[in-house]
Amino acid sequence: MLSLDAAAVRRATPWNELIDAIAQMLGDGGVTVPQREVHDVALPDGGTGSLLVMPAWVDRELLGVKAVTYYPSNAGTDLPIISAGYLLFDGQTGQLAAVLDGDELTLRRTAAVSALAADRLARSDADRLLVVGTGKLAPNLALAHAAVRQFGVIEVWGRDPAKAAAVAGALQDHGLPARPAPSLDVAVERADIVTCATGGTGPLVCGSLLQPGTHLDLVGGFRADMREADDAAVVRSTLFVDTRAGAVLAGDLAQPLADELITSDSIAADLAALVAGNHPGRTSDSEITLFKSVGFALSDLAGAQLVHRRLGGDISAND
Repeated sequence: MLSLDAAAVRRATPWNELIDAIAQMLGDGGVTVPQREVHDVALPDGGTGSLLVMPAWVDRELLGVKAVTYYPSNAGTDLPIISAGYLLFDGQTGQLAAVLDGDELTLRRTAAVSALAADRLARSDADRLLVVGTGKLAPNLALAHAAVRQFGVIEVWGRDPAKAAAVAGALQDHGLPARPAPSLDVAVERADIVTCATGGTGPLVCGSLLQPGTHLDLVGGFRADMREADDAAVVRSTLFVDTRAGAVLAGDLAQPLADELITSDSIAADLAALVAGNHPGRTSDSEITLFKSVGFALSDLAGAQLVHRRLGGDISAND
């Protein structure tokens, strides 16, 4: 049984290989992905956190489950708001094959899913990337998107300018043309791709500022009270999701759905349909596209399988 820390997971998931692994598992089918369970958890400060349980498996091959805790009471401390662990089992014997650092796996697969969607939805000549947020996911998003296409400019915006500068500096160390964005609105107006990874409950991206042809990627919010873009952004965009069942529960879609600004039919396609070619994705250079991601267990399973294959052998072959 392998026990793999964050560094091992990172080494074993090169961006292009991880993106391809997720796309291949989506395209192959045969993966059982039950609806994830979200349980309320009482927090020490009197607030409410969450426990998420996310299983997925391929019959007689492999089975995995991720457990995630969301503790907003940790904000402003040295402790992470989100923590996760991943268990990978042999689908033939039921034996535990690997324990993976779930935080790193989540960061990597979340960024890879965003880059995979953008590869289908962003304009082919998209040259300016804006990253909204300065948490651990922010540099991963930039690196994953940069593995899919070359950018002339990458801007990073956060409420704390010092943190935005630090993320931009880290990206520069990777050879990327990154810089902090002094104004969110100005950066949104001139971006070709906007990717958001915040835990906010109020919209940050103003839809009226999105230029024709922009691709908007919303990653941070997964609960009904979380929001990263306003109603105008949703109404102006052609909507795509990682999974329909999960995405409609997140505030960016749940709130305009409740207000009847959009309907479930407003969602053009999910990621599986895009990968399979069942939907063409972007249909014109002037179209504004929006991809709402809340995370799905298939991408975790694909990432965990890639890690195990690179470091421990092919689990589906009864190693």
